[in-house]
Amino acid sequence: MKIRFYNAKIMTMEEKTDLIEGELYVEDDRIVFVGDKDSAKQYAAERQESWDREIDCEGNVLLPGFKNAHTHSAMTFLRSYADDLPLQEWLYDRVFPMEAKLSSEAQYTLSKLAMLEYLTSGITANFDMYLDNPAHARASMDMGFRSVFCGGMNDFGGTIERTEAQFHEINAMGDLVSCQLGFHAEYTTKRESIEGLAELANRLKMPMYLHLAETKKEVEECYERYGMSPVKFLDSVGMFRYGGGGFHGVWMDEEDMEICAKRGVSIVSNPCSNLKLASGIADLCALLDKGVNVALGTDGSASNNALDMFREMYLASVLPKVKHNDASAMDARDVLHMATTGGAMAMGLNECDTLAIGKKADIIMIDMHRPNMQPLHNIAKNIVYSASKDNVKMTMINGKILYENRKFLVDEDVEEIYRKSNEIIQSII
Repeated sequence: MKIRFYNAKIMTMEEKTDLIEGELYVEDDRIVFVGDKDSAKQYAAERQESWDREIDCEGNVLLPGFKNAHTHSAMTFLRSYADDLPLQEWLYDRVFPMEAKLSSEAQYTLSKLAMLEYLTSGITANFDMYLDNPAHARASMDMGFRSVFCGGMNDFGGTIERTEAQFHEINAMGDLVSCQLGFHAEYTTKRESIEGLAELANRLKMPMYLHLAETKKEVEECYERYGMSPVKFLDSVGMFRYGGGGFHGVWMDEEDMEICAKRGVSIVSNPCSNLKLASGIADLCALLDKGVNVALGTDGSASNNALDMFREMYLASVLPKVKHNDASAMDARDVLHMATTGGAMAMGLNECDTLAIGKKADIIMIDMHRPNMQPLHNIAKNIVYSASKDNVKMTMINGKILYENRKFLVDEDVEEIYRKSNEIIQSII
């Protein structure tokens, strides 16, 4: 399939690259051309291209798709079920008991429901940690959606052997799905298991991912156990020798951040979830200043409750201003980088980070012909401060348009996904 996008404003998100007014061409699953109008004319003249489809962007913006770098997709079944509770009560009394009732087939369907929501928010890939990652991987391939997974073992379930087996199993399933090593958190996993996981990461020479420094209580209890913070403890056992990622990273001191920068550990901030659960406000400015790669995630539907990257971007831009009492504390361009390229870096999606020749065609179109996007003083700031899901005109993954003009173009019956999801929820809750 060859698709020509023309009359476009293109934000490639490449370093030092500004807005391009021109054209972008897709062939099968790859971008084969990005350039201004003059370069496009030269390209077309040399190759005499014919197109399966030509899309007039009408001055709208093309961006790399947003990367939801931390979520639990099948938690859609707990949306608005366990709200207005402190984290420990929310998790242990409300979430864990309900999750124990989920079957693999239920997770397969509930993950599809999340993917539909991702598409409406311009999200082209998610980084998921949940109970049955292979079931979700099947759902992703059936929907044409890109998903990265990591293991979530802890003292309540899972093994190191299963973590390794799942890593190899999912990475062999297909182009749209991949897997990283992971476990739930330091506070849910005994030292012996943590040391075994570090050994696994070092044997496979792979990064490791986990919930990290999410709450003050988590950090205080780690000091009681090991005399150091979760970041320092995990580094002391060699967990991050090949990099990795921490989901949340709210309660980190300067040394923690320096370790993350040195080891190549990304921090995935989840501002909506952290506010809703009163976990705190991550110091994104300090993380960036230390050279840490920062990405954004929604977390799951039970703690957010929307899977909406625009809400995350807005909060990621304004909360640092309040934290530092400085209106200049966070630039919108940095936040847009977190939502796109930073997320791809955190997830290991090196072919999906920018709009450039040879990269995967994971592309979104932002509708600028809406009142909230006018006037065009600064497009990056419009997207971060003013835009909403209403502005997502198109979501393309792997060269295939899955959402366009508020219509789903997936190979699934969307109403049937809704029906099955509600049926599952009624049987569980």
